[in-house]
Amino acid sequence: MSAPDVIADAQLLYENVDGIILTDNQYGSTHMSTTAAASLLLGSAIDPILQLSCRNRNRTALISELLGARALGVSSVMLIEGAKVPKGFEPRPKSVLDMSTKDLIATAALINRDENLSGPKLNIISSGTVHSPQPGWQPEELTAKADAGATSVISQLCFDVDLLKRYMSNLVAKRMTHRMQFIISLATLPSARIAEFMRDNRRRALIPPEVIKRLEQSADAESEGVAICSELLQQYEEIPGVRGVNITTLGSVDTIGAAIQASGIRREQE
Repeated sequence: MSAPDVIADAQLLYENVDGIILTDNQYGSTHMSTTAAASLLLGSAIDPILQLSCRNRNRTALISELLGARALGVSSVMLIEGAKVPKGFEPRPKSVLDMSTKDLIATAALINRDENLSGPKLNIISSGTVHSPQPGWQPEELTAKADAGATSVISQLCFDVDLLKRYMSNLVAKRMTHRMQFIISLATLPSARIAEFMRDNRRRALIPPEVIKRLEQSADAESEGVAICSELLQQYEEIPGVRGVNITTLGSVDTIGAAIQASGIRREQE
């Protein structure tokens, strides 16, 4: 993707969203450096969310990227371990994992406390997993990330409304929502085949059979994928503790704005 392409896609999205995540060579698929892409967006008055993966860089490179992001004026970073590369990627990249996610979060927090550095302090975002908590479950991993300095969490793909309600109810009861903002991931699914691929290859993606069945039975799967995303956006807005939704796609970028507009959520907030 060229620099004009990155800017054009970002401008297309930005009128409908509050932030744009620049993923860090997601699932081993090599693309433009997130720091370079962030610089392009900042030059177009778009504030990006820069993602860094412990899988892809050693300690020195990760700290260098954080310092560079702050110097550029990036206001938000998403710091993750990085998922395993799916089968079929050849030659397979070697995972580095020189730092843990919590160490990287703590390092970003330390950089925030350094008054000698220029640029805005970084809003530190991490990842989380929607699941059905067992009796006695404690959010130890989330607590550790909050203690390290993370202020927000973006979940994996979750199309399971009932499971999400149980998960968020548990977090609200344990007052985790007082410490962190929880953002749930959705997607505009362009086909049943893509939905199955994301279910099988996106880490812990929750795409129930009924969602795939709707796509299979639709005469226009892409429009159906937009409708499904729009309906879930409306439902997720009503779940206590959910502060936002992260929308991705393996189809047309236009479908993200279409789903948001169809939901009416941003019009209600204006």
